[in-house]
Amino acid sequence: MAQTSYEEQREELTDGSTEQGNAEFPLTVRDAALYLGVSPQTVYLWVERKQIPHLRVMGRNIRFLRSDLGPFRASFKREVENGKTE
Repeated sequence: MAQTSYEEQREELTDGSTEQGNAEFPLTVRDAALYLGVSPQTVYLWVERKQIPHLRVMGRNIRFLRSDLGPFRASFKREVENGKTE
């Protein structure tokens, strides 16, 4: 199996998109939890239920793109304000 370079993997993960000229690096579960204001356990639950956009890296590692989490966070906040969370 051919090995891909870190740069190729990063571009694949971020679709080549940039944020203010810098490459967008994937967030860990802990980073995503901090960004969303919830516990890491809640993030794992959302991943299990396929409720949150995420990436699988090397099979088990879960990563998130901030550009995907922004809209998710906005919709989550609306649900909390309306009392519609599970």
